[in-house]
Amino acid sequence: MKTSYYILFLLFFCRTAAVAQEVEGIVFDKRTKQRIAQVMIHNINTGISVFNNTRGEFTLKAAQGDILITAVKGYFPDTIRIANEPVLMVALNRESIYIDEVSVIAKQSPEEILKKRQEEYEKAFRLSSSGDAFSIGANGAGLSVDWLYGLFSKERKNAKRLRTWIENDYKEDIIDAKFTKELVIKTTGLSGEQLLNFMHTFRPSYDFILTANDYQLTQYIKNKLIQYKRNPNRFRIEPLPKISLDVNN
Repeated sequence: MKTSYYILFLLFFCRTAAVAQEVEGIVFDKRTKQRIAQVMIHNINTGISVFNNTRGEFTLKAAQGDILITAVKGYFPDTIRIANEPVLMVALNRESIYIDEVSVIAKQSPEEILKKRQEEYEKAFRLSSSGDAFSIGANGAGLSVDWLYGLFSKERKNAKRLRTWIENDYKEDIIDAKFTKELVIKTTGLSGEQLLNFMHTFRPSYDFILTANDYQLTQYIKNKLIQYKRNPNRFRIEPLPKISLDVNN
């Protein structure tokens, strides 16, 4: 057990602390300049991860010099080093060529996408499983040193975060499969910026989507449309702030 105590000592007492503060940012499409929601932002220095909101905005504790990594389906990951910008403007590139209103890739079901991600990140799912906390050796049963190390290791914690992100992404895929742009257009008649604002603001929950049938989902959209039409400006997504940054690099 001396080994496990030594590991714990190193993990808990051999760390350096940096002065962190709340950093604000906005994530958007580099080409269209539209805000992107459901983006995971991970600070590799602190191990903290957050998701941005439906308006593409996020806040995260970080110190100057920290490295942030962003990840969201359909876009290439990006890295940002914290400097002195008042607002972090994160411009992401799509993984495929963007063509308005045209899908150039055959749609996969949420289950197919989840299976593919599980295969791609098999190690993360393996590391994040509970494992066996006990081992039986020459001296009888006792705590597994490997399990004890894994419990506190950075790799295991990051694997758990990645697994959570993949599972959350799967839930968002389920919502996307039912709460489609085509259905909202057909039900509301909205288009352009109003359609975007409506879908961001009134995106249904995963639990509702699981239990609602087609009629209930349509009624949900109609009821939200009544609420939206009372004051459309209330649900307007603000344009990106005008900050002089070169997003082409």
